[in-house]
Amino acid sequence: MFRTAAIALAAGLMLTGCHGTARTGGGRPAFRGHVLGTPLSKPEFTLTATDGKPFDFRRETDGYLTLVYFGYTHCPDICPVHMANLGAVIPQFPPSVSDRIKVIFITTDPARDSLTVLRRWLDNFDRKFIGLRGPIDSVNAIQRAMGLPEAVIEQRDSSGGYTVGHSATVVAFTPDNKERVLYPFGTRQEDWAHDLPKLLKTWPHS
Repeated sequence: MFRTAAIALAAGLMLTGCHGTARTGGGRPAFRGHVLGTPLSKPEFTLTATDGKPFDFRRETDGYLTLVYFGYTHCPDICPVHMANLGAVIPQFPPSVSDRIKVIFITTDPARDSLTVLRRWLDNFDRKFIGLRGPIDSVNAIQRAMGLPEAVIEQRDSSGGYTVGHSATVVAFTPDNKERVLYPFGTRQEDWAHDLPKLLKTWPHS
């Protein structure tokens, strides 16, 4: 029913060696996610945040370790697991770490995810998580800019319900505004606890 993992694999996002095998250049410490050989620049776009105000992604996240995930509130499994894991780990860090991390959830189902629905859902995991909403064409363009596959509506059931196929990957932008590491579904809390402080130290804001 839900094919996010297959889509991510087809897009080349599920690389071998999920846990502890990726290394950056120059002998830097290993990360539990997939370190990109060539980092991507942080894209510029503006969507609407759950407070109803425009959110300039590049400006609002400048200098932060920014974790971006594309999903939807009706997601039966992958989306809530990713958010729950991040919501459990980040508050455990000291403020010197947690205050430098922003989690951005961009809905791939704007037809059902109103700003109110999106905010209520994110509050189940962490009230600091930022929810963004915009036209699906704009959201898909942003996903392409990040090297992710576009979201697609799955076959509708007899009641009109549907699922949304989308990437199962959390994208990590380091404080220097580069997309450097991808975290697939299956990333564990211990992996986040290991990597997030290292990402802040390895690529500080330039």
